[in-house]
Amino acid sequence: MKSHAQVVVIGGGVVGCSVLYHLTKYGWKDVMLIERSVLTSGSTWHAAGGFHTLNGDTNMAALQGYTIGLYKELEAITGMNCGLHHVGGITLADNQARFEMLKAERAKHRYMGLHTEVLGPDEIRDFTYGQVNLDGIIGALYDPLDGHLDPSGTTQAYAKAARMGGAEIVEHNRVLETNPRPDGTWDVVTEQGTVHAEHIVNAGGLWAREVGAMAGVYLPLLPMAHQYLVTDDVPEIVEILKSGKEFPHVMDPGGESYLRQEGRGFCIGFYEKPCEPWAVDGTPWTFGHELLPDELDKIEDSVTFAYARFPALQKAGVKSVIHGPFTFAPDGNPLMGPVPGLRNYWSACAVMAGFSQGGGMGKSLAEWMIHGETEVDPRGFDVARFGKWTSPGYTVPKVIENYQMRFSVSYPNEERPAARPFRTTPMYDIFDGMGAVWGQQYGLEVANYFALPGESRYETPSFKRSNAWEATAREVRAVREAVGINEVQNFGKFRVTGPNARAWLDRIMAGAIPKPGRLSLTPMLSPKGKIIGDFTVTCLSETEFRITGSYGAQDQHLRWFEANLDDGVTVENLSDRITGFQIAGPRARDLLASVTRADVSAEAFKFMDAKQITVGMVDCLVQRVSYTGDLGYEIYCDFMKQRALWNALWPAGQEFGLKPFGMRAMMSLRLDKLFGSWAREFSPDYFPGETGIDRFIRWNKAADWIGKAPAMKEKAEGPARVSCAFVVDATDADVVAYEPIWIGDKVVGFCTSGGYSHWTGKSIAMGFLPADLADTRDVEIEILGERRKATRIDGPLWDADGARMRG
Repeated sequence: MKSHAQVVVIGGGVVGCSVLYHLTKYGWKDVMLIERSVLTSGSTWHAAGGFHTLNGDTNMAALQGYTIGLYKELEAITGMNCGLHHVGGITLADNQARFEMLKAERAKHRYMGLHTEVLGPDEIRDFTYGQVNLDGIIGALYDPLDGHLDPSGTTQAYAKAARMGGAEIVEHNRVLETNPRPDGTWDVVTEQGTVHAEHIVNAGGLWAREVGAMAGVYLPLLPMAHQYLVTDDVPEIVEILKSGKEFPHVMDPGGESYLRQEGRGFCIGFYEKPCEPWAVDGTPWTFGHELLPDELDKIEDSVTFAYARFPALQKAGVKSVIHGPFTFAPDGNPLMGPVPGLRNYWSACAVMAGFSQGGGMGKSLAEWMIHGETEVDPRGFDVARFGKWTSPGYTVPKVIENYQMRFSVSYPNEERPAARPFRTTPMYDIFDGMGAVWGQQYGLEVANYFALPGESRYETPSFKRSNAWEATAREVRAVREAVGINEVQNFGKFRVTGPNARAWLDRIMAGAIPKPGRLSLTPMLSPKGKIIGDFTVTCLSETEFRITGSYGAQDQHLRWFEANLDDGVTVENLSDRITGFQIAGPRARDLLASVTRADVSAEAFKFMDAKQITVGMVDCLVQRVSYTGDLGYEIYCDFMKQRALWNALWPAGQEFGLKPFGMRAMMSLRLDKLFGSWAREFSPDYFPGETGIDRFIRWNKAADWIGKAPAMKEKAEGPARVSCAFVVDATDADVVAYEPIWIGDKVVGFCTSGGYSHWTGKSIAMGFLPADLADTRDVEIEILGERRKATRIDGPLWDADGARMRG
């Protein structure tokens, strides 16, 4: 074993071997993998080996497609057999909501180049050779890429391809310690000696928590015990094989099961409700190629359902029961990328669908390590989407919930209840008493809307307009006609100080850095020119600034700030130390004037001004800006003084018609002005010119800001696609995101977000069209399988000249 390596990957499952292979594929040769036992130990060896592309996250779906396409490449490179069976697969829908979900997924696939199809009952019968009981089945989604493989052979193929690229693999060598050096490199202490590595990749699988703890990191993941059955020969399968065909994958979400052919019989697995977390307090180092004792009683109801859905099972004997653990994160997606707070330490954990996702995850992590960013937006699998606020007490119930709902319908407005409430502000009990219907962001309880007495405190999950409709409309009217109030806790907030603070901000941000007492809007770009942040920058003095952005992306942004920090600059995350309220609407100025002695007149307090003033008893930073597009102010104060600030604003506001409003109303109000939204219109998938955020770039500033060269190139050449807005002829369902845009019989673009503008009474969609088609006036947008007429609009539907917002 060598004593130095550029990268040490810890863990020899399919994910660790994929990372190793992709590092060599992209040019890093001095890499090694260390495995405590043998390759495939842990979860990989007993995996069912199925693969599919269906995933609600479009980037994850695309990466799953990449993974599946990679297997033939591995076979060609290594000469090894991965045991591929591309049999295709269907996902059954036994109710209208599930069928709507599948149609929505099919719509996403249209612009992604994935050739899935919606099937009716007769087509399902033909596709499954009559082996599915179709009672209650409405339809299904067919994916030709679905199939299964040999888990061990595939992992060994990754390993051989990595070795061919120069990698070293050391088995039977447990890692004992990971110790950082002052220069950011690591000493990896193993049973066979110490390796000095520039980078560490934690691909520890079942032991990822233990490996992370060696570096002082808590990774929110948990192994779950999962059971599947393999049957004896099934006569119906034997007959299908005689005809030269194979039986497809069938996922039956209503029965919590997946079924596929295994040899001359079936393999069927279950995501049962009475599930079992495994090794909650830590995975024993001695565990490896063992299985857990059979527990058929916990899948008894699921088996009964499956026997009714797939009658051929009733005659099949059970040859073997596979019961083993594999890991989940709280939301079911992988935990990948640079771990915040550590240098050169990378996570490659919680990839529960290793043979659907392992190739794409290895590709993305290798890109991140070598090039500094991924080809696709990584937010859905970025380890930084969970902050230091997570704990085992949060992770366990959340993972159980995710496992139990693995096959449940996922709605765009769904708020799942496990491990909530967990993080709350001082306003939680007050807003709860006012009828708040809660959502959560980054673990924080956030008011979605306020129900009146007698109205339901539960928003019905739906793909269509929900029972929050009237409440949202009511709150929109309150803002536009008088004044509304909501919290600003759910913003990411940073304090930047030091003698070089302005110069650093000029380099890190693409936009203008304001003068003292002013604020500006600016994108932050990656070296490739992609949008990685959308911020308000406030200048308090030449040596002190505030940055305001996405609350949910705060760890991702802080990680970027720290990785690119200059001498003479300090960045502090104030997201949970500074809070306050937003007030917005035509009476907002009157309300503010009534609770402060400061001059807040239009002349003294202009749009985009920032002032330190006292509101009631509380010293506050007040910024004249509002995402509602109305006259508005963001009022920030110390977390401990928020209740005092409320006690100043709320009683005084009654004279002006003050009402609380939530995030549902906020997202409707921003549509009136066609304001883009972070993670929708602006994300690491997009360049500034195509989104329109380039209007906030200060092109002529002297600083050599990050991403300048590719942004200038896009500006000179013009974007290939442009963001457009549409009024949609919708009825009971509005655009959410990723719906395809049609011109004639061709899909030419997709939606980034949308919703209903309650103030203007119109359904709005925002999305991309090719630049050469951007002047097209009439298009169609597919919503839940129906193509709806849509008309492009050129500007805001309300306050087009900004008179209200700026007046």
